[in-house]
Amino acid sequence: MEWKITKQYDGMMLRDYLFDVLHFSNRLVKKAKETESNILVNGERKTVRYIVKSGDILTIELKAEKISDSIIPENIPLQMVYEDDFFMIINKKANMPTIPSRLHQTGTIANGLRYYYEKNNIPSTVHIVTRLDKDTSGLVLIAKHQYSHSLFSNLQRKNELKRKYTAIVHGRLAKKQDMIDEPIGRNPHSIIERMVTREGKKAITRYEVVKETKQFSVVEIELETGRTHQIRVHFSFIGHPLVGDDLYGGSKKIIGRQALHCSEISFVHPVLKKEMRFSSKLASDIAMIFTSL
Repeated sequence: MEWKITKQYDGMMLRDYLFDVLHFSNRLVKKAKETESNILVNGERKTVRYIVKSGDILTIELKAEKISDSIIPENIPLQMVYEDDFFMIINKKANMPTIPSRLHQTGTIANGLRYYYEKNNIPSTVHIVTRLDKDTSGLVLIAKHQYSHSLFSNLQRKNELKRKYTAIVHGRLAKKQDMIDEPIGRNPHSIIERMVTREGKKAITRYEVVKETKQFSVVEIELETGRTHQIRVHFSFIGHPLVGDDLYGGSKKIIGRQALHCSEISFVHPVLKKEMRFSSKLASDIAMIFTSL
């Protein structure tokens, strides 16, 4: 990776340039300082205490990423929406885990990515930025290497990585547009469930009702935080669990999985500084319910 120092950063300490300008994470700066890596300025090795000058050519050579042996490469068709040198967007089908677990060691997005990386000589481990639950369909953002993962993590921290979802919930919501601001943490009686609890982490979900009947409501949702099961927990908490989500009180009579789809991801490209927006049509099972309402 290579950058040219511009005039506005003349006199800045290299360590600050890495953090404040290139948005390296603490972990990535530590990795750059390791003996197997190189920090070069105009071809000469430097420490992070070096004072950069306008016109300097900074080169960072990070040691190779360790590829996880626990992710088995599998030739799984992946619906690629977009790909460049920094990230890719995949449209995930329902009932497909994002990463391997004890119950699902194969057949995941990560297994398919390992195969894709090997086939295309991409020397990286799998960096999932926006993970979806197994039964949730829609868009997933993947960083293609450790530096871009650091950049997207920075966007997430600043709430500049926007995600929109479409869900079908039970009942009619009294407020057609609202914000749910309730902290979420683990349910102490379950290894899977989350719950609203004062001891949990801050979680904010915004929604707007776009269609409704006496029994169901279609809501468009935007997340300001990304807690595990956040949408499912929040709508269950306000008395309107997702259709098909029996873990949090929903009924599976009309669909066998939670009716939740990640329909849009948008952000400003952290390197090219271009506005990026990706959308996904509703999965067929949710679309059928939507049409029938």
